[in-house]
Amino acid sequence: MDSDFFETKDGKLYLRVKIIPGSSKTELAGVHEGRLRIRVAAAPEDGKANARLVAFLSKLFDCPKKEIVIKSGEKSRLKTICLPPNCGEKAAACQP
Repeated sequence: MDSDFFETKDGKLYLRVKIIPGSSKTELAGVHEGRLRIRVAAAPEDGKANARLVAFLSKLFDCPKKEIVIKSGEKSRLKTICLPPNCGEKAAACQP
């Protein structure tokens, strides 16, 4: 599996994602060019897609939403997401 989409640094887990907003449902869509692709069932306006992304990742990795931080790409499809360290094993086992 291509695991270039995540790394651990300073005790935290960083995910590189590309979101595809406006999809019919929120789901993993594979790994491409070193990023985890995620389809998001929300419009890219007023933070709706970001909120849906955080909720999806929270459920996927069983992490509290308040601990998931968009470190870069707030208004871009290409984002870097910071997760608490206890999510690392779940990310390593992630099979999109």
